Amino acid sequence: MIIILKPQASESDAQEILDKIASLGLKPLYMPGIERTVLGALGDERVLSQLHLDAYPMVDEIKPVLSPYKLVSRELQAHDSVVSIGGVKVGGGNFTVIAGPCSVENQDQLFGVAQMLTQHKIPLLRGGAFKPRTSPYSFQGLGVEGLKLLKAAKAKYNMPVVSEIIDPSDAQLMYDYVDCYQVGARNMQNFRLLEALGKQDKPVLLKRGMSATIEELLLAAEYIINAGNSNVILCERGIRTFETATRNTLDLSSVAYLKEKSHLPVLVDPSHGTGVKFLINPLSRAAVAVGADGIIVEAHLNPKEALSDGHQALTAEDFATLMADIKPFITAAGKSL
Repeated sequence: MIIILKPQASESDAQEILDKIASLGLKPLYMPGIERTVLGALGDERVLSQLHLDAYPMVDEIKPVLSPYKLVSRELQAHDSVVSIGGVKVGGGNFTVIAGPCSVENQDQLFGVAQMLTQHKIPLLRGGAFKPRTSPYSFQGLGVEGLKLLKAAKAKYNMPVVSEIIDPSDAQLMYDYVDCYQVGARNMQNFRLLEALGKQDKPVLLKRGMSATIEELLLAAEYIINAGNSNVILCERGIRTFETATRNTLDLSSVAYLKEKSHLPVLVDPSHGTGVKFLINPLSRAAVAVGADGIIVEAHLNPKEALSDGHQALTAEDFATLMADIKPFITAAGKSL
């Protein structure tokens, strides 16, 4: 429920209503604006009906939030959210590029990629320390040693880092090493993990599950924000369809839909979305055109020797071509790198 107060309403008028909302066990939201103050009440709809807020003289209008996802919807917040990853802003007219290897393998590999990315002024480094893999016999990541290498790369190249978390109990362990937690497709509906990240104060990059609907993605984001952490970035990374030419089907229509329905920033992962290296460049350009706030791509100086996802990793030459090709599209979209 959204409660719009009259222009002459004071802060104490708003507080009186917020106290009323809280007294019934509902979640109150305070959203002061330049011209009007807007309040929110979230919770059991049967209790919402007991508020009788239309009796308050300073209440101008009451609107229901119709979508099942409340906190992430544009019904509750009309303007775009901007999320900061270690000081790098995602959203709000910025087009953010996050790049790096699928897995952290060793210092030479990670530092080599980071060095290459700095030449293109890429602000954020990605790398997996904990790698959930389809096969139990595939490389599972270096674990804490990988996190230490990420932290060392951040210090050397001044690049905040993004890394995947797969277990709720690792949230505190990873806190000192990463600037943004990534929730992978397999864990998008791991609600214990989402709630654990909702109790952190660092951003969360939430990838769409390979069989998840758009609404399910938004509801997964709602779990994190409802637990207290509003720093959520959505990521379209492809869904499983009958098509076999690509690893997944990159659903770029979801980007435009998410931007229409939610105020959260939206990134696109063309690497996992296609699994086909030569498609990463054109679909990155398409991602800009459809309104994405950035991309996350995999890069490796020697993909033939990569321990995971080498077939979809960009070489230094590929990455240089990508950045040269994508910049005119970013400019045309009115955004800046």
